[in-house]
Amino acid sequence: MKPKKVKTKSRGKIQRRSAPKNLEQRIPYQKPALRSDAFARALTNSKSCADNPESLHALFNEAARKAAAIPREPFEDNWSYLQTMLRLIRAYHRGEYDQVSKDALMWIIAALNYLVDPFDLIPDKTPFLGFVDDAAVVEFVAERTRQTLDDFMTWETTTR
Repeated sequence: MKPKKVKTKSRGKIQRRSAPKNLEQRIPYQKPALRSDAFARALTNSKSCADNPESLHALFNEAARKAAAIPREPFEDNWSYLQTMLRLIRAYHRGEYDQVSKDALMWIIAALNYLVDPFDLIPDKTPFLGFVDDAAVVEFVAERTRQTLDDFMTWETTTR
């Protein structure tokens, strides 16, 4: 029995996109909150916050206070991930947990920066809608960093 000859397609030219130079270039623009100046500001601030322990601690405290005071309804299925982001930042700041990539850390810090920003896309004082944009950002970041957040939750349950 003769082995079959397998035809292969010629690859021809392969177009490659250059890698994004920074986080802002990778934002999918389908949701207005992610296209806002407030989110761009939150991303920019996340870089300096990650490198400054005092700023990171202050952000954690402010975000934890805000999360304790806001309604859960706009966050739906992502409320537990918001809480996980807070715990991860606290553990990272304390030096208890360092198994987070710089990229994931930036996204999580950006989500918390956006959460505490009173001048985001929809001001938080706006009845009924004030936290919809915050929830959209938390959802986006939770999806983007889900494996990191899940790994952190696993670490929490196995080390405590």
